[in-house]
Amino acid sequence: MEEEIKKYIQDVRPSLQADGGDVEFVRLENNIAYVKLKGSCHGCPMARVTLKQGIERYLKEKVPGLVSVESV
Repeated sequence: MEEEIKKYIQDVRPSLQADGGDVEFVRLENNIAYVKLKGSCHGCPMARVTLKQGIERYLKEKVPGLVSVESV
């Protein structure tokens, strides 16, 4: 599952990078992916929306069994 998450995170990175941000996979525990939002995403008021409605939604679609994506 971890390798799949890392693979699909690469799909969302370009759109974040276009706005000066980025996302990095940190770890997987109990089918929860922990990621770090970087650049302009870090501290952005919309970061939670990006994380849950963008990154999490996409990864849950692509990776069966993924429970959620959380920011660290």
